[in-house]
Amino acid sequence: MVSESWDKLKALYVVETLQGYTEKDIELLKGIFGTLPRVLEEFYRTAGRTEAIYNGEDEWVLPEHYQKREWLRHPDYMILLNEAQYVCCAGIRKEDLHLPDPPVYVMQGEENWVLCAPTTSDFLNAALAYESVYTFSYSPEEFYLLTKEEVELISTRLTKLPYEMTNWIGGVHITLFQNEKDNLAAIMDCGDGMPDMLYGAASEASYEKIQLALCGIGEPM
Repeated sequence: MVSESWDKLKALYVVETLQGYTEKDIELLKGIFGTLPRVLEEFYRTAGRTEAIYNGEDEWVLPEHYQKREWLRHPDYMILLNEAQYVCCAGIRKEDLHLPDPPVYVMQGEENWVLCAPTTSDFLNAALAYESVYTFSYSPEEFYLLTKEEVELISTRLTKLPYEMTNWIGGVHITLFQNEKDNLAAIMDCGDGMPDMLYGAASEASYEKIQLALCGIGEPM
């Protein structure tokens, strides 16, 4: 992932400028883990200290957290994201930290780690986009229950983003769709045949556009 990719966050989180960590901050983190994946280091330098992107549903684990919370120094994984109720967390295997763009895994239960995203860049893109849905100023503020046919219909009306999350919160598969750079629909499928959706936008115009595309789709939960 190149730095320009992080500019997508500006529209989703309504920020004009992204704030990054300093070299000193990053070196402190490297002092704990020895090394960092190139993609993760780039994210920290470019956008990692942008406060607005951490106002979503779940808790991002930031460099300063590792300095203050000893329990985060897991023997096998570097944790990136904690689910809001600590049901699960996502991280990179320490043995993979030397790779430029390593896979990200999710811990479910006691020491049971499963794949969440094939690369760190995919995970950051998907997780940051997904978390933005909980911060939007314009939203129906409720989830919608979907049928399989409605999911297929959404894929014809909206553009599917090229990254996703799997195995989140007990096996949920998250796919993301939009028709403007500042709106988003997140579909969460736990494999029971009843996926649900949450959507919204950062601007009124983009909210109206995604509402129009989703008109008649889904049953409010």
